[in-house]
Amino acid sequence: MQLSYWEIKNWFTNIDYTVVGSGIVGLHAALRLRERFPNSKIIVLEKGVLPQGASTKNAGFACFGSLSEIIDDLKFHSEEEVIQLIQKRWEGLKLLRKRIGDDNLDFKPFGGYELFLKEHETDYLECTNKLPFINEILKPLFKADVYSKEIDRFGFNGVFESVIFNPFEGQIDTGNMMQEVLKQAVANDILILNQQKVTAFNDNGTNVEVALGDFTFKTKKLLFATNGFASELTKGEVKPARAQVLITQPIPNLHLKGTFHFDKGYYYFRNIGDRILFGGGRNLDFEGEATDEFGETQIIQNRLEMLLKEVILPNQEFTIDHRWSGIMGLGGSKNPIVKPLSNNVFCGVRLGGMGVAIGSLIGTELADLI
Repeated sequence: MQLSYWEIKNWFTNIDYTVVGSGIVGLHAALRLRERFPNSKIIVLEKGVLPQGASTKNAGFACFGSLSEIIDDLKFHSEEEVIQLIQKRWEGLKLLRKRIGDDNLDFKPFGGYELFLKEHETDYLECTNKLPFINEILKPLFKADVYSKEIDRFGFNGVFESVIFNPFEGQIDTGNMMQEVLKQAVANDILILNQQKVTAFNDNGTNVEVALGDFTFKTKKLLFATNGFASELTKGEVKPARAQVLITQPIPNLHLKGTFHFDKGYYYFRNIGDRILFGGGRNLDFEGEATDEFGETQIIQNRLEMLLKEVILPNQEFTIDHRWSGIMGLGGSKNPIVKPLSNNVFCGVRLGGMGVAIGSLIGTELADLI
């Protein structure tokens, strides 16, 4: 690529900070850098037309973990680690709401619900038995009980009559969120260059040489915020995980309001006005969904439609309007990775499917490594 003198002068000369990835983490990192270094030159590189990964493709859940997820996490992490994870997610949500504003987020505090299919009786009993314990360990953080049992008033089919309610959960508009954070970046003189894929980089000690195909430029510091696409960068500490989603056309007199989880969070749905957004099913094909390729599969889409018809909207007509997928970054631990890769290269990745909750915080922590 032959750049003009003007392009080189204005975009690719005297760069202080280059952020790779224009999702929640990347843009919050750039905004935090602007706060800390008001006169610096900051650019953000994005390989897609819009932010790739999951930042513009997620379901818009302002959540920090369902009861069954937390109980499951305690089997693989210490109690202290789990509490710290939940605290990060909660602090991240507060930071997001503060920076973006509830009106811009279209934040709706409808609360969250977890339901249990009749075939998951063991999980249901475990959750109801351990509910008081989980409330006890979370009370210092929330100053109130987080989870309570309520009778299902939504008319779900094939589930236990009680659901678990969480009043601290809410909905956001993912598109509005990302539009607002992009506006803030532009207003803060942060250059965002789309359809620019980093193909190589080299930290030579004093700066980093970055390759965009055939073209290279130098930056003082390089920050990666590529989450689901960070496997090679982290030597396998981050694995991609695809999440498939569908949304219905408007449904007359839809009575569902809130965010809903079941099967340890592997399935999730919510209303968007009079529509239902429903996603999940990765547990049907862990191997097939461990990919950074976008797309939908018949096995998962069929399961989503079946559950929508038989469990969520029984005896109700609906039409699927649209389907899509997003790419998350998971790993052996749910702790995010925020660390230097070399003297001048840093990364903030492995958000564990909780990008809305912790993305703003991880972006801030990433920028604070400088």
